[in-house]
Amino acid sequence: MNYEEALEFIHNTYKFGEKIGLENITALLKELGDPQKGLKYVHVAGTNGKGSTCAMLSNVLVNAGYKTGLYISPYLEEFTERMQINNTPIDKKLLAELTEEVKAAIDRMLEKGLAHPSEFEVVTAIGFLFFAREKADIVILEVGMGGRMDATNVIETNEAAVIVSLSYDHQQYLGNTLEEIAFEKAGIIKENDDVMVYALNPESTVEVIKKQAEKKNARVHVCNKDYIKKVSADIDSQTVEYLNPDSVLGVKTLKLALLGEHQLYNALNALYALEILKKKGWEITPEAIETGFAGVKFTGRFEILHKDPVILIDGGHNIDGITAFTNNIKQYFKGEKVVLFYGMLKDKQVDDSIKLLTSIAKKMYTLTPQEEGRAIPAKQMAEIIKRDYPEMEVTSLESFKEIDDHIDLSQKDEVYAFTGSLYMIGEARTEINRFLAEKGQN
Repeated sequence: MNYEEALEFIHNTYKFGEKIGLENITALLKELGDPQKGLKYVHVAGTNGKGSTCAMLSNVLVNAGYKTGLYISPYLEEFTERMQINNTPIDKKLLAELTEEVKAAIDRMLEKGLAHPSEFEVVTAIGFLFFAREKADIVILEVGMGGRMDATNVIETNEAAVIVSLSYDHQQYLGNTLEEIAFEKAGIIKENDDVMVYALNPESTVEVIKKQAEKKNARVHVCNKDYIKKVSADIDSQTVEYLNPDSVLGVKTLKLALLGEHQLYNALNALYALEILKKKGWEITPEAIETGFAGVKFTGRFEILHKDPVILIDGGHNIDGITAFTNNIKQYFKGEKVVLFYGMLKDKQVDDSIKLLTSIAKKMYTLTPQEEGRAIPAKQMAEIIKRDYPEMEVTSLESFKEIDDHIDLSQKDEVYAFTGSLYMIGEARTEINRFLAEKGQN
């Protein structure tokens, strides 16, 4: 099996595994010798900010000298981004070898009359195999969806659990209230665990998390929003002060490479988790934290790809993400209207998102995210915008290659911004980088 065959096998499993629960992933991992059992984890759940928080934790631990696994979803440009060691994606040849091993295990399951695992369960099993083979010291493990019934929740213990910002997403699976969603996310809490909770989550959701933690004899650490303060910010980074009086980390002023007000609170969540890890004996120096935060990269999250003119991309894949994106535009580009490229999936709060986006855009281009069946076609999206905001200039693009025709690199004061579905952002990022390379400006 080569890399392309491995991807074909993985993606073709989307039609399997409709059964909800951990039974399939448990059976699959047992066939593989339970590779997940020999590893240590920081498990991260929530609606917005999982990826950024995971990236911060991973970068600090790498700088602390630990062989650090990172498991994220979805990917932007290459499937191999989903599982990394020391911020380096898995080798394509190794991915193919591990996929073949997982396929053989699935065949044995089917011979026993067991159900076929889902695509996410297959990918998660490959990830656990990878981290076990690489003998990772610790794995930063991002939940795919929810928490309680997510395939990653097959792990039995955590070094720490982190619950990031909670908002409405995947309601058909997770519930129609924030409290119901919080219950699903709190499902990652393990016996005698330490749980970090995002500073701005509503009190009603925090109470749900505390109630679930109490059942597991776990300790809840709700981040105090007053313990993080922004000192300064520009389009390269922001400087923050960490003001926790009980800190054991030995840091106060930090430069954070990730942009936006919301990233302050993601950073605070990560710092609280690092406090717990250090208290448990992990050797994390102030220098590792400072270097890790200053150098952290998370592609597709208010990422500046070019200056003069500014070209930026941001995966605002739900209403909270779009809210953060529009707030960031207003903060970093005060008074400016942007040329906006947008594409979204059907199961998101599209009308509310468009209302926010039209407030910052002087013209809009629509794109179709590369997610068959779930994407709103670019032409349909343009019609929705024209119907509700007839004064807005809107053009639908048939392909991502057409982006090139609508970016003028001679317009030094222009701001070109891409936001919406992560499936759209990944395609756009690939095309923008190709375009810039062609123009000699990468």
